[in-house]
Amino acid sequence: MNWLENGFGIAQQWLFEAVVQPLMSMLGMSNLLEDAYPATGWLLVGVVQIAVMLAVIAPLQRWRPVEPITDPRAVRTDILYTLIHRLGLFRVGLFFTLQPVFDGLFGHLHTLGIGSFQLDNLWPGVTDRPLLSFVLYLLAFDVADYWIHRGQHTWRWWWSLHSLHHSQRQMTMWSDNRNHLLDDVIRDTLLVVVAQLIGVAPGQFVAIVAVTQLSESLQHANVRLSFGRWGERLWISPRFHRVHHSIGLGHEGRGYGTLGGHNFGVLLPWWDMLFGTSDFKHHPTRTGVRDQIELGRDYGRGFWSQQWLGLKRLAGRG
Repeated sequence: MNWLENGFGIAQQWLFEAVVQPLMSMLGMSNLLEDAYPATGWLLVGVVQIAVMLAVIAPLQRWRPVEPITDPRAVRTDILYTLIHRLGLFRVGLFFTLQPVFDGLFGHLHTLGIGSFQLDNLWPGVTDRPLLSFVLYLLAFDVADYWIHRGQHTWRWWWSLHSLHHSQRQMTMWSDNRNHLLDDVIRDTLLVVVAQLIGVAPGQFVAIVAVTQLSESLQHANVRLSFGRWGERLWISPRFHRVHHSIGLGHEGRGYGTLGGHNFGVLLPWWDMLFGTSDFKHHPTRTGVRDQIELGRDYGRGFWSQQWLGLKRLAGRG
């Protein structure tokens, strides 16, 4: 872990000094250079992720596609979502809007003596083992993400936003970030609160997000890939997650058109297995949302139309 952290730090420093710092100075934003350095880390993580997607996941999609791509425009829109999120543009927006609120809230709690505890301090010796500490925090975030995901499928107001993610009928490695921005704000806010409560270090938080996002890109890929009977119970595969996106299987409850579903896990299927929401027996079917086909509901074609229609659904008018 140390050599990886050191290598990342060297690359982050170079990118900041060679690109980010001169650009911000040219734009008259030198007063934000202190905050721009951690943002450069997120940018570097995004660049690495996209490089891995193009070098590894894209060939897998060409090798064993689940279905031919017949709607390239829908895929191009998903690419835009990916660039906005992975290259840090979404986080820049959060920095100028919600970060001051977070700083004020957590600062006030600390003055009251209410601070975060270090989760890895609960077991002797964990803090001296970076890899073990990383795994512990990864498990904590993954179970939190599982319940957040279930919430997105449980409360109708939240589903009105999250359904945009499921409306993609041509899933590819770019589809993970196809979300309503308000949905992402809610999810990221909850994860930031979790990070503060359990005391994860900033570097570990970045690494956890990077691993999670890259795994989710593979899960959404247009690739016919299973990890086998036992592998699928250790890590979520594209087949397991495609069931979650399958109409009538993954994101509907017991009754026709009701909220609920199966396979909510983000990294590990263990939480689905533990809480009774796993589905290993069905094969994936066509993806999308039932009302797209049966009622002709419009979820939008481009980025802005999708965002606007999501707000209309939230208000009960879409």
